[in-house]
Amino acid sequence: MKSIFKAVLWLCLLAAASNAFAQSGASKSAKTPGTIQMSQIAQISDFDESTWAQLLKSSPRPAAYLFTTSYCSSCPDAFEQLHKAVLHKAPAMPLTVVMMDVSGAQALRHALHFQGLTQMYAFDGYAPAIRYSVDPAWPDVTPYIVLIDKQGHLQRSIGAPSAKALRAWLG
Repeated sequence: MKSIFKAVLWLCLLAAASNAFAQSGASKSAKTPGTIQMSQIAQISDFDESTWAQLLKSSPRPAAYLFTTSYCSSCPDAFEQLHKAVLHKAPAMPLTVVMMDVSGAQALRHALHFQGLTQMYAFDGYAPAIRYSVDPAWPDVTPYIVLIDKQGHLQRSIGAPSAKALRAWLG
């Protein structure tokens, strides 16, 4: 009986310490207005052949979309450059990541590589057809980035966009 009491007491103390640490601010990352912190990402939205056309019609402007895979080693760096470009912009700009090869819990694990993202999608369907719906000329290389400016004009790049492209996007 004493060992059960000790185990329960130990768990209560751990929970209290963890809560105190979180409230102290020691575990908080820098927050950007409008961005979702990693603890708030609970689900990944499906991205199928019709999603891109819907996003082009209804998503806020300007916006950035980074298409990535679980094995893309340069994608987090490209995303970081986008995030730095919009970090102090008001109103906050959507930074969306689209996972092309994993979904569900596997995609959520990769969300940790993209601090500051506002939305996450995962391909749901036949990947070549989905890529074609985004850009028929896309050669299936990542990171593939689409920047949409205030007027709805698209800039596409493989890899991080140039400083000139970022300035034109943010206009």
